[in-house]
Amino acid sequence: MKICCIGAGYVGGPTMAMIAKKCHDIEVAVVDLNEERIAAWNSPNLPIYEPGLQEIVEERRDKNLFFSTEVKKYIKDADVIFISVGTPTKSYGIGAGQAAELGYVEGCARMIAEVCDGPKIVIEKSTVPVRTAEVIQNVFDGYEKGDLFEILSNPEFLAEGTAISDLENPDRVLIGGDSTTEAGKKALETVVGIYNNWVPRENIITTNVWSSELSKLVANAFLAQRVSSINAISAVCEASGADVDEVANAIGKDSRIGPKFLKSSVGFGGSCFQKDILNLVYLCEHFGLADVAEYWRQVIKINEYQRKRFTRKVIHSLYNTLQGKRIAVLGFAFKKDTDDTRESAAIYICRDLIEEGADIVVYDPQVDAEEIKGLTSEKVEVASSAAEAVAGAHAVLVLTEWDEFKDLDYSALYESMVKPAHIFDGRNILDLAELEKIGFNAFGIGKA
Repeated sequence: MKICCIGAGYVGGPTMAMIAKKCHDIEVAVVDLNEERIAAWNSPNLPIYEPGLQEIVEERRDKNLFFSTEVKKYIKDADVIFISVGTPTKSYGIGAGQAAELGYVEGCARMIAEVCDGPKIVIEKSTVPVRTAEVIQNVFDGYEKGDLFEILSNPEFLAEGTAISDLENPDRVLIGGDSTTEAGKKALETVVGIYNNWVPRENIITTNVWSSELSKLVANAFLAQRVSSINAISAVCEASGADVDEVANAIGKDSRIGPKFLKSSVGFGGSCFQKDILNLVYLCEHFGLADVAEYWRQVIKINEYQRKRFTRKVIHSLYNTLQGKRIAVLGFAFKKDTDDTRESAAIYICRDLIEEGADIVVYDPQVDAEEIKGLTSEKVEVASSAAEAVAGAHAVLVLTEWDEFKDLDYSALYESMVKPAHIFDGRNILDLAELEKIGFNAFGIGKA
């Protein structure tokens, strides 16, 4: 069997690497028109950081795992084609700010139709709105090749930072297809068979295409909803004297609720949560479900509120003026163990503090200086260590939960700062009582 994945990004690269690792008899090709990105996949310095990914790529690359810009060649030769391209939120026209931009998906469908003359299984791997498979089918029909292709949905449920372990031991693999026809059943069985090389059959769920497409959006919406829910409660905790970690622990012991995604913070980020909720809002409005749309819109509003609330706390605690004050920001990626900055809370907080006149210095162990400056300001200083960032600062903001920030010598950092020294733990990973003993004015999320 030959597999071709169109799109060499955060989803396509790791997913195909895992298939190549687990299925030595399958030839896997990841193709992309971006020459620089493909060159990086073929180099010692991969274009994305994910623990464990480097080792897998080095083990299988040029054996049964290939990265290439020869897109049409590998599409034509493949038996199974994954579409794993970006579906960003539209920034123009109807649905601007909410709907998914499907131009890349449509472009892939057209290219597949143009170069393929034999039967193929085409799989949506990108996060797409429900009924996108219908759009792809219409494109194929327009080329009078609709009968050549079986279109399936196989959404990813990866968490950045743990993508490799998520791929190796998934909670579930979801595959949507048409089980009412013989061709559809055969296509489903083929894709099930690929994953069944390492995933137990009972963990592979098959549904119709529309259920599969919608499940991805709903999963992210539910997870984001939990984050926004506990963040809303964090504001109540600060006002009332309760401790949000203690509240989260108490309610998380309820088996009906569970403990996951109840960690209060400056807010969620990443490529999926906000984009997918906005897409869900747009779908609800499209189907005339205004009240449902408004319900999910509130999840986004609470996330924005939490970031603004954190910024206000920093400004107020520093005597309502940041002019000429050095603020050290530890962490710029949206979460630990990734270099992804998409929708990171740090971007918005840094921008707000810069508007207040602060001198911002950032340290992140994976995000490069050029990207940090591009997302904030050329005036932002980028440090090569936490100690360098904190030296001479009036305040420290911990905005990514990198493990190294838990283990820093905060006594030494305190001595290098302007007094009174402030620390704001935006991820609730530090012991505030110990920091207060050192001499810090220490603040967390959801703590009086």
